[in-house]
Amino acid sequence: MARLGKISVIVAAGLVVVSTPLIWLLDGPGAGQLAGASVQAAVAVAALVWAVLQPPPLAGPTDTVSGSGTARGGAVTGIRRPGGRGRGSASVERSGDAHGPNAVSGIDYSG
Repeated sequence: MARLGKISVIVAAGLVVVSTPLIWLLDGPGAGQLAGASVQAAVAVAALVWAVLQPPPLAGPTDTVSGSGTARGGAVTGIRRPGGRGRGSASVERSGDAHGPNAVSGIDYSG
């Protein structure tokens, strides 16, 4: 789970855990309200525990190119990540030459 998602679940669960007894006590509790509040609090606690116990996200693959050749006429020598997709790091050392339209030597994040 992404860090922002994990933080969101923890905050939401914390708010539900805190708000459940307050709403129940302010409204003159009945048996149905007690049961509903108990279920709501149990679900919030379960979500909180689940979010805390999630493993950290994987960093993703590492893409490395060293000593690439020459790119001509729209070719790519190196790494292509269309639209910037990919979660890991990307590095290129000693990239070759790029000749012609749309030729890329290195890392291509376009389209």
